[in-house]
Amino acid sequence: MKQGTSLTPVSSLPQQSGKLTEGAQADVPGDASMKSEGVFVHADARLETRHIGPGSRVWAFAHVLSGARIGSDANICDHVFIENDVVVGDRVTIKSGVQLCDGLRVEDDVFIGPNATFTNDRFPRSKQRPSSFARTTICKGASIGGGAVVLPGVTIGKHAMVGAGAVVTRDVPPLAVVMGNPARIAGYVESLIAAPHRVLGERDRLAPGGWGVRGAEIVTLPDFRDMRGSLSVSELGQVLPFVPTRIFYIWGVPNSRVRGEHAHRTCAEFLVCVAGSCRVLADDGTSRGEVVLDGPTVGLYITPMVWTTQYQFTEDTVLVVAASHGYDPDDYIRDYDEWLVELESSSERPVP
Repeated sequence: MKQGTSLTPVSSLPQQSGKLTEGAQADVPGDASMKSEGVFVHADARLETRHIGPGSRVWAFAHVLSGARIGSDANICDHVFIENDVVVGDRVTIKSGVQLCDGLRVEDDVFIGPNATFTNDRFPRSKQRPSSFARTTICKGASIGGGAVVLPGVTIGKHAMVGAGAVVTRDVPPLAVVMGNPARIAGYVESLIAAPHRVLGERDRLAPGGWGVRGAEIVTLPDFRDMRGSLSVSELGQVLPFVPTRIFYIWGVPNSRVRGEHAHRTCAEFLVCVAGSCRVLADDGTSRGEVVLDGPTVGLYITPMVWTTQYQFTEDTVLVVAASHGYDPDDYIRDYDEWLVELESSSERPVP
């Protein structure tokens, strides 16, 4: 709370249109009806909504329209403007100079940095209002850096991080860190770059503190070189832990695009980048890590129920994937939250 700032409890505001009065109900997101006690509004703020949860604070020169819905323990800083068709969850921080436009949904525990901009009309014209505004969603725990611009209809995934000044033109995956204009994935939250690769032929995972992702093993492949060139081999029983029933190739992926973003229920995979390079994120539900596949002597063995994502493909990348099973659309889990729930209840958790 700011030193020397005059705060007015909502319950003591005079009874007038658009102001909460003593005993008013604060209908917060999730249809939980709560008393307005404990909500504070700066004397220079304008709070018109009656839908605000306890513990929330509205600071000087902020303006919240009557249709907005604000959760509990939200912190709305100076010079914030919130339109009618906006829902803000619990424990959300909205820093100064932010405008939340119609169609925006902000889930719990989101941080929005100063002067972040949210747009809701891809083809705006003066005095030409669309029949409906695009729905933009900032999912639970995500952070938006100062000065970022988010285009209409975009979803920012759970716990994702949007860098300061980034221009977000398409959906951001959960846990991704995006930067630049247009925003591209620069990394993943709490992921670790794998330590240098080990001795040729060893298939056990790297020691704790290096890789540490259960069910995902970095494999160093043999490298035979002479004046005629180089040769690498993935021999069954020596390197490959399963008999492949399907092999596919990924190439021509724009650097801004992401592949994978799924887990398999029963299929295991072995990935080798025979040209160019890409990053692979592996997630076992507890730990996440990244490895750079940058040549035909480095492979990654992925067991069932490990979530993987491939990104930052170079222009000349050719990624070869050997799969233990044929293609089965029902074997894929493409929703991260669904995967976490299934992983928790599954006896087939990734093994060390």
